[in-house]
Order: sequence, then C-alpha cells, then structure tokens
Amino acid sequence: MPDRNDPSHPAGTTRPTDTAHHAPRPGSLAAVGTTAAPSWLSERLTDGEHPDALRAFRLAREQFIAGERVDMGRLAGRLGIDRTSLFRWVGNRDALLSEVLWSLAVPTLQQAEDAAADRSGPDRVAAVLTSFAGDLIRAPYFRSFLQREPARALRLLTTNESEIHRRYVATVRVLVLAELGEHPFGRAIDANDLAFVLVRISESFTYADLISGDTPSASRARAAFDVVLRPEPADPAAPPVPAGPATSATEEPS
Repeated sequence: MPDRNDPSHPAGTTRPTDTAHHAPRPGSLAAVGTTAAPSWLSERLTDGEHPDALRAFRLAREQFIAGERVDMGRLAGRLGIDRTSLFRWVGNRDALLSEVLWSLAVPTLQQAEDAAADRSGPDRVAAVLTSFAGDLIRAPYFRSFLQREPARALRLLTTNESEIHRRYVATVRVLVLAELGEHPFGRAIDANDLAFVLVRISESFTYADLISGDTPSASRARAAFDVVLRPEPADPAAPPVPAGPATSATEEPS
C-alpha cells in the first residue's frame, strides 16, 4: 500500500522513509488498525524488545518497495541467518507480508485523511476512501505484487481472516462514526455494517482486475460510495424499520 512519497507516485518525489514501523500519528485514522486487530508480529514490531524482528521487517519492506518478491530464504541470507531463525523472528511469510502492506497503508491513510480535512459528513467519508483507493491503484510496486501473486494478495488483503481487511473495516467504522453517527441517516444499518459495505466497495474497484478482469478505478469507486452515502431521506411518516440482529463488521453477510 503506497506512500505518496514514493518516487513512482504522481504526487511524490522521494521514497517512503524507512522509519521503525511507520507509527501512525496519534488520534489519526491510521492509528485505529493495529489497535483493533493486532497480530503477534505487529506487537513484536512495536514493543521495543525485538530488534531482530524489526531488522527483518525493515529489509522486507525495502525489498517490497523496490518491486522485489519478498522471499524468506533470500531475506534470511541477507540478514546472515538461517530460515528457522527468520521464522522465529517474524513468523511465516504471510505474517511478514501483512505487516509490510499495513505499514505502507498507514501513511497513505493519514494523507487521505489530511486531504479531506476541510470536508465533513458523507462527503468526507467518500473523499477519504476514494483517495486511499486511488493511491493503491496508482502505486506500481503495489500493483506488481498483485500481478505477481494474485491469489495470495487477495487472501491477505480481502478475506475476513486477514488482519489487513479487519484493520481497514475498523478504520472505516471510526470514520463513519465520526461523520455519520452510530445509525447513519437514521436507517436500519449501524456503523459496523456500513463500514463493511464501504470496504467491500473499495476492494471491488481497487482489485477489479483480480476479481473480475475489469479495470481498477477510483472514480467508479467514488460513484458507488456516493450512491451508498447519499440515500433519499426517509419518509418521516413511515414507521421505523426494525434493525436485524447485529452482524460483526468483519464477517460476511449470510
């Protein structure tokens, strides 16, 4: 997930800086993810007690940004250790890739949030999500990963078991709560379920080439966000629609 400081990004001029774990700005949307869905590795990278794990993570992130495949054997060799030690430091390859991907999402989310600072309500929600989707679509090293490992990418990015998907849903839920409240538009949908729907829209258009063979498009994602976030006002004379049983925002509707 791209940082706009990447030289290949249209708005950037330098590579993403290699800070420890790209700690999000306190209070920002980007700070929500790892708090809501921490992993064994995310905790090791931030507790200050596992410098070896952090060293391996930094090198893997550097390789990913360079457009290279993160290979555990090659990574272990560059670190001067064996594969067993590397797995002990960071877990398996999926765990490492997930944290690399999220570390790149953090500054991208912060930039999307900052760019929409002068907006509010549904427009701000749509603007943040559209900016984030657009950055993913435009980042060459991220697209290279999707094309190189499509099945793995979709599994790590979009399934209910993935930390990345759960972190993104939690982040969007906080955004929805801040801008639209617990029951947006006074309808029978809560912030959790609306966040889940918005994330699925975002994923559908961001990864359209992998999912349906279509062309990824931030503008089409924005059009879909606008449809969902600008419903017709409810008829005040109509009886309220009872809410159904609560559904976790990280579970597929049945």
